[in-house]
Amino acid sequence: MSFLQEIAKRRTFGIISHPDAGKTTLTEKLLLFGGAIQEAGAVKSNKIKKGATSDFMEIERQRGISVATSVLAFIYKDKKINILDTPGHKDFAEDTFRTLTAVDSVIVVIDVAKGVEEQTEKLVEVCRMRNIPMIVFINKLDREGKDAFDLLDEVEQKLKLTVTPLSFPIGMGYDFKGIYNIWEKNINLFTGDSRKDIEDTIAFDDVANPELDKIVGEKAANKLREELELVTEIYPQFDRDTYLKGDLQPVFFGSALNNFGVRELLDCFIEIAPQPRSKESDTRLVKPEEDKFSGFVFKIHANMDPKHRDRLAFIKIVSGVFERNKPYLHVRNNKNLKFSSPNAFFAEKKEVVDISYPGDIVGLHDTGNFKIGDTLTEGELMNFKGIPSFSPEHFRYINNADPLKAKQLEKGIDQLMDEGVAQLFTLEMNGRKVIGTVGALQYEVIQYRLEHEYGAKCSYENFPAHKACWVKPDDAKNDEYAEFKRVKQKFLGKDKYGQLVFLADSEFSIQMTQQKYPSVKLFFTSDFHSN
Repeated sequence: MSFLQEIAKRRTFGIISHPDAGKTTLTEKLLLFGGAIQEAGAVKSNKIKKGATSDFMEIERQRGISVATSVLAFIYKDKKINILDTPGHKDFAEDTFRTLTAVDSVIVVIDVAKGVEEQTEKLVEVCRMRNIPMIVFINKLDREGKDAFDLLDEVEQKLKLTVTPLSFPIGMGYDFKGIYNIWEKNINLFTGDSRKDIEDTIAFDDVANPELDKIVGEKAANKLREELELVTEIYPQFDRDTYLKGDLQPVFFGSALNNFGVRELLDCFIEIAPQPRSKESDTRLVKPEEDKFSGFVFKIHANMDPKHRDRLAFIKIVSGVFERNKPYLHVRNNKNLKFSSPNAFFAEKKEVVDISYPGDIVGLHDTGNFKIGDTLTEGELMNFKGIPSFSPEHFRYINNADPLKAKQLEKGIDQLMDEGVAQLFTLEMNGRKVIGTVGALQYEVIQYRLEHEYGAKCSYENFPAHKACWVKPDDAKNDEYAEFKRVKQKFLGKDKYGQLVFLADSEFSIQMTQQKYPSVKLFFTSDFHSN
């Protein structure tokens, strides 16, 4: 198969949602269709201890939420599909934002009863900023929920999307009879028997056909006819180019838990979703079909196997072909590295691969060379853009709770920070360490992992900060900057790249500082590359 055909068969996407909208269940059902797993584990049911295949850390099993973003790949109808699983929980938003830099399209899962929730709004906003093509999947149709048209309105208004339904429910909740697939013009009847792996569909080119009344009952059939008429009047027709530009979002209805409506979603997805897309670097736009390899690190996972201290850096391949044992330039360190056992992910297994193509995600064993946002090339000096670090919202001093394990604690904190779990600030005044996170749950994750992976114990105390602001003076030698540093010394620290950070204790304090020291600029995100 030629290089261009390899690119054309790849689809790399992420699934985003508010916690509990059914994202992990949907991921599992997609894997089921791809033959990547044999049985679906009921993710949160305590009867099944095995947990979903995509949640592999102990702390996730305890909490039933996806903490680590993992990669799942499978082949379906000759397409190679890479799913990047994103944590739904808002405390892990930063990890999700970074994963969105590596996907070519997104499926947004919405709960039929709860509608659009706050976490979904934030994530969709990030996708809109980057014009990532999105498909919306409205889930849990077998439960009582909002009216289909109300939901579509809500998606349009709250998420600022332009939607067009490609399938439509027949009834809802107790009256749920099935789904009419507008895209393929057929009907999928709902039996409520979740043991059946795949439901049969009946081809229906014409909903006016009286057969429909026999199958779903006259009342439901008439209602469906009316609703479909409305759909064609109200919503734009699906147009692939508009969808690929990020200006039109197709909507599917279904129930992931009952494996219903999932095949329709997948069949349409592989037809319309984009192939690997080009990506901006700081010097030029890089296209997938270029012959020279380039890629970037969007995630680092330490201690995949706690018995061996290994870290895996996840690389999204942007252009060219990645080959095993070939030297590539690590741009930030300006040194060549070779990888003897690059991992590809297939369902729940990792395997060593000789060759990977644009759109693929490769796991590289790392001894500490990589940081998030690093670029690898065949020698070209460039960095891929748009992988920022966000200002944390929670801050705590971290203290060593076991003096004999100071070294282990330091190593553990260092590695967890490289992974992007949280950010570390070292105070200028006394060298104390402050950990900043986007969500409070991260502190438990850090404590748990330090103890179980590094054998170190830590305790926390509150640190009264409201936001971290990266400091850039117009002129590092002027008096105003010196005055700022003197007055604010209690609140100044360095991040792990040595950049100066002002840990402001309130919104008011940020405003006053900006007024008083106009030549000292404050930023709420740091691009990882400015080090």
